[in-house]
Amino acid sequence: MSDAREAVTRAHHEEWARVVAALTRRFGDLDIAEDAAAEAFATAVERWPADGVPPNPGAWLTTTANHKAIDRIRRENKRDDKHKEAQVVLDDDPPEPLGAIDDDRLRLIFTCCHPALAMETRAALTLRMVGGLTVPEISRAFLVTESAMGRRITRAKDKIKAARIPYRVPSADDLPARVSGVLAVLFLVFNEGYLTTGADADPVRDDLTAEAIRLTRLIRDLLPDDGEVAGLLALMLLTEARRTARVSASGELVALDEQDRGAWDAALIAEGHRLVRERLAAAAAGVAPGRYQILAAINAVHTSARDMRDTDWSQILALYDQLARIDPSPIIALNRAVAVAEFEGPEVALATVDRLEDKLAGYHAYHATRADLLRRLGRSEQSRAAYDKAIDLAGNTAETAYLTRRRDQLR
Repeated sequence: MSDAREAVTRAHHEEWARVVAALTRRFGDLDIAEDAAAEAFATAVERWPADGVPPNPGAWLTTTANHKAIDRIRRENKRDDKHKEAQVVLDDDPPEPLGAIDDDRLRLIFTCCHPALAMETRAALTLRMVGGLTVPEISRAFLVTESAMGRRITRAKDKIKAARIPYRVPSADDLPARVSGVLAVLFLVFNEGYLTTGADADPVRDDLTAEAIRLTRLIRDLLPDDGEVAGLLALMLLTEARRTARVSASGELVALDEQDRGAWDAALIAEGHRLVRERLAAAAAGVAPGRYQILAAINAVHTSARDMRDTDWSQILALYDQLARIDPSPIIALNRAVAVAEFEGPEVALATVDRLEDKLAGYHAYHATRADLLRRLGRSEQSRAAYDKAIDLAGNTAETAYLTRRRDQLR
């Protein structure tokens, strides 16, 4: 029974997006796809412990979900005209590929990321429909209440249905204008896998990071000359390269300065560095880099250093200055302050961080950064209070364990 439950959990991580995307393609309705997929997984929880895990869990789940969707349509469509509509829906002939690339999950992403929806809504809907995250997990990622997030996702699906937003990848001509929103969503999906927000979830979800990378590669194949696509892929690869060194055997987050750099994935780092060099060459030719390209360059500096002490903090600070000019967000200012602490000292950095309080008071990383700076300045009581706030706000179990240990080490 334990093995079966683990198999269901693993299948949910690996197959949710495939099942929902396949049902959306067939039935053209996000609600039907989501509900039928959820019912299929619920059935797996009941059946697999008794019947055994099927040889192909994804196929079993997709077939079961299709049956659930068909049953729902037959229950809801009682009138003759609705029966005819159901017969069309139940046609087993696969539709012709639409758009520039034939991938169900990519179609689902472009549907969820349609410009008719607000950016926050696109990200939330993609995390739910593609990533399979729960509403509480998504609400934590966006720092809003669960009820507000639930309403946001419901309204998004209703709008897609009412506006008849097509389930397809845009044409090659329309793709460049649509891709920036998709990249923003993929970055959010990757970040959720990189540092999971759910308190009861695995601290790192490599299925989400792998899926974000896979879909970003697809978009790069489609738009090989787009600098931001290449920049985002490089950023993901250089971040993913450090994944195995980021959580200890005891389940605690390992900070960058404590990581075993020999455990980093050299192949991913080499690929990421190659992409960064390509974009640097384009910048030298007069093509201004975008946000993802600069973030990738920052990570390239980090992954080029053999030891934390070898890090070129002046270069990182210069890159953050460049980034702040195109993205003057408080999060960027907070991350820049970390570089300032290494280059100019923690007291200078703390002054910058304190000015961000009104904007980031509900963000755990703000309090964690502040706690570390106060610790380095010997202000233990204030540091302890900041760690307490960070621990209260942090949802990731590995991060909470790390922050708790750092707090308990204070005198």
